[in-house]
Amino acid sequence: MKKNIINSILLLSLIVLFESCALLTAAGLSSQGQPVKEVTPPLTSTTANSEVNVDHSDWDALLKKHVDEAGLVDYNGFKNDKAALNDYLNKLSQLTPTKKWSVQELLAYYINLYNAYTVDLIIDNYPVKSIKDIDGPWTKAIVPIGSKTLSLGGIENGVLRKMDEPRIHFAINCASISCPKLLREAFTAAKINEQLDKAAREFINSDKNDISQNNPKVSSIFDWYKKDYTVNGNQDVIGYINQYSDTKINKTATLSFKEYNWNLNEKE
Repeated sequence: MKKNIINSILLLSLIVLFESCALLTAAGLSSQGQPVKEVTPPLTSTTANSEVNVDHSDWDALLKKHVDEAGLVDYNGFKNDKAALNDYLNKLSQLTPTKKWSVQELLAYYINLYNAYTVDLIIDNYPVKSIKDIDGPWTKAIVPIGSKTLSLGGIENGVLRKMDEPRIHFAINCASISCPKLLREAFTAAKINEQLDKAAREFINSDKNDISQNNPKVSSIFDWYKKDYTVNGNQDVIGYINQYSDTKINKTATLSFKEYNWNLNEKE
């Protein structure tokens, strides 16, 4: 009897362990075999030196049609254009990125992939008040890439963050009010550096942050991903923000963080 109880406990522990490992993998602690290239500053915008130049014009057209200048999204409009969105998603998913792709192509591909599948997730569950009302939005494997299937968290943490380009945090959109706005154009290798700079500058100087010299209150993004924000190889959130902020924060100031608004970034 005692032996059976011990065996049951061991079995239960193994099940929990395997489920936890699956969750962690889905959440992005592994790249799932996706190619990762680190950005070597300064990042240049170019379509050269890449085995593939991906055409993102279909996504660009959808964004211009259904996203306004403030980054608010017409999800009903996207829902009506579901066939066009599916065609674009299928095109991306049929590709198999490799290290023969340039770092510019990889950045544009994974940013667009993340944003497009996030929109798709919302319209599949629409109407919804918040992405957090959806079960496992960042941990469920919903993004097919070749023979693999990743989660949104897997793309962000397993691939994009490992590319050592902190500006990706201002480019990917989690369908929420407090997120950096969804850009009204697709990211492309030909414009990637300028687009990332625009995204960083607009977000940092937006109402998502209350920046002052001595009492700055900034987005929780700068808390959650503080390890990513470095200057000259050292973690320096204030120094990083000051590279883009119109108002410079004193180096001795203490940052506080704004409460995140997870309500849907929906155009009324």
